[in-house]
Amino acid sequence: MLPVLALSLAGCATMAGQPGPVYPAVDVQASGETVPVGTGGAADAADDPAIWRNAANPAASLIVGTDKKAGLYVYGLDGRVRDYNAAGLLNNVDLREVAPGRILVAASDRTDRAVPKIALFLLDGQTGKLTPLGAQAFLPAGHAPAEAYGFCMGKGLAEGELARAYVVLKDGEVAESRLIDADGALRAQYVRSVRFATQSEGCVVDDRTGTLFVAEEDVGIWKVDLKAPTLAAEAFAMVGADKGLAADVEGLALAPDGASGGYLVASSQGDNAYVLLDLGTGALKGRFRIAAGRFGATSETDGIELALGDFGPDFPAGLFVAQDGDNAPAAQNFKLVRWDEVLDRISRK
Repeated sequence: MLPVLALSLAGCATMAGQPGPVYPAVDVQASGETVPVGTGGAADAADDPAIWRNAANPAASLIVGTDKKAGLYVYGLDGRVRDYNAAGLLNNVDLREVAPGRILVAASDRTDRAVPKIALFLLDGQTGKLTPLGAQAFLPAGHAPAEAYGFCMGKGLAEGELARAYVVLKDGEVAESRLIDADGALRAQYVRSVRFATQSEGCVVDDRTGTLFVAEEDVGIWKVDLKAPTLAAEAFAMVGADKGLAADVEGLALAPDGASGGYLVASSQGDNAYVLLDLGTGALKGRFRIAAGRFGATSETDGIELALGDFGPDFPAGLFVAQDGDNAPAAQNFKLVRWDEVLDRISRK
């Protein structure tokens, strides 16, 4: 059991370039990093990762990451590029192994800023190659123009569904669609929406409990019961010292334990840290930063992802991946962290 981390604004120094509060956190170092994305210079380009764990050969697992100005990358755990697809302005990405050997990759596509779409791919787990399946518009007729932004997937909730997709529109609406095989193609069919008052992006689904978590950037994290006939938001962890969240709140990931326990992990972009919250109560359980080391520190992190389990000798008990918003002098990339080291550092705090 991790110790509860008490926070106070008292004595917190302001980090360079950070006007808001800076809360205490332990330091860990990255154990690897990906090749920078192709959009170079100081461009804000890398955004969101997803992880596929190769159960037969964990060290051969794959990371999919977005260059939100250009397309989609596939990396090995050595950080090298396995594939790239110039699919356009893909902001957030998620993946699901919907059948043995059938790995569905989907991303929020904002190439058309008025018509949001879901870009769909199949990922070959052996070669790392992406096969594009096209981009699907999903909003009902008559819906106002909107921009696709955040994205995550959950398991199908009805017979015949491969998955449920959740596109976070930039105005705070989260649209749920079912992904199905129809007429020999993969289709997205709109189901319902829930709305937040201001800009939101990060989201993740806990399939065990049927709960969607959404990060409203300047407000905090909400949870939505997907089993309910109508989607409604309930406060989970709001920005502030008691939850260790400094706006903007960005990417979300899960560290599940048992039938319903574990942690929700959030990118506290406002003070360049990552927060562990109890999935049941929302209580703060720890905070960490990725500090300077062989592969550099992270800052201004957008998307994160976490997968538990064996990923080979370099990541024996789980893999945490974080977008790095400042990888100068190179372009932005993604840093890879051993999850057991995160838990060990927090437990010794």
